[in-house]
Amino acid sequence: MDKAYIVLEDGQVFEGEAFGARGETVGELVFTTSVVGYVETLTDPCYCGQIVLHTFPSLGNYGWIEEDMCDSASALRGVVLREGCDAPSNFRSGETLEDYLKSAGIVGIKSVDTRAITQIIRDAGVMNAMITTEKPEGVPAALRTYRVEKAVEATSVKAIECLAPEGEARNHVALLDYGAGKPLAQALIARGCRVTCLPHNTPAEAVLALAPDGIALSGGPGDPAENSACIAEIRAMLGKKPIFAVGLGHQMLALAAGGRTEKLPYGHRGANQPVRDVESGRVYITEQNHGYAVCAENAEAFGARPRYQNLNDGSCEGLDYPALRAFSLQFAPDSLPSGSYDRFLGMMGGEN
Repeated sequence: MDKAYIVLEDGQVFEGEAFGARGETVGELVFTTSVVGYVETLTDPCYCGQIVLHTFPSLGNYGWIEEDMCDSASALRGVVLREGCDAPSNFRSGETLEDYLKSAGIVGIKSVDTRAITQIIRDAGVMNAMITTEKPEGVPAALRTYRVEKAVEATSVKAIECLAPEGEARNHVALLDYGAGKPLAQALIARGCRVTCLPHNTPAEAVLALAPDGIALSGGPGDPAENSACIAEIRAMLGKKPIFAVGLGHQMLALAAGGRTEKLPYGHRGANQPVRDVESGRVYITEQNHGYAVCAENAEAFGARPRYQNLNDGSCEGLDYPALRAFSLQFAPDSLPSGSYDRFLGMMGGEN
């Protein structure tokens, strides 16, 4: 087995074994706490530019299932795991996890102390890292200069896609795809909506010219404040149509309304993130993948009302904009059994 090393920006080095494609990669090192769903994680566009460490100790036991991929390609820069299974057992599996990583050109490392590395990130915050098969001398310069840039541009759809449900459509939704619009589009189609999926840089005038019943803003990767052009177009649409925003869309909606965002020390990534509805007091276990959050202390100043709160760190997980006919969620909408999609459909039908 080939040796491999993961080098952290603070100079710490962990020796392990190469897993997946061989070579060298640099990215922002983050961790996910999901127990299952590694296929979805490794193809989630929200990990664009990042090296993803899995805290669950063993990956690959059900192989690689193409039908479960979030996107047709992986946008992440590398993967870190404790143990990889090379003999998967699942009737849906088409190949092993490592075979997929090799074919996709994703560099990985296994047999390292993932708990120790996770603790470093939790204490010091997210940092850059390098996976390499050649142990470097000192800290490579690339670790000091690397940052995730133009992630939305890299992952958004490049052309308009028109998607229709079976039978007659009940609503027409214009979906701005910031890199992770596929799950949102599928959920709306399943609820009888006709969806026009638009590239991230579509002007507000062109969106409104479609005469949609509502506008959806998808999730996506990277720093929300980097997308100033997208934020300006969102601002031009405020109050003109009902708006439902998720993930990165939630963050950019807040920026468009006059709020601000901040980078979290190590983000929320996993399918086990506790969130409380501040109106009902009910707690939900949610699926999340983000490194930034909306600063909601002055939410009233930009016309918003905090609706959901993260129970681990108290950060904002959702906002309502009563005067704008808009609301947003930081987490995956399917985490709410009470139905945020139904709320959006109601808004498009004229209900508050």
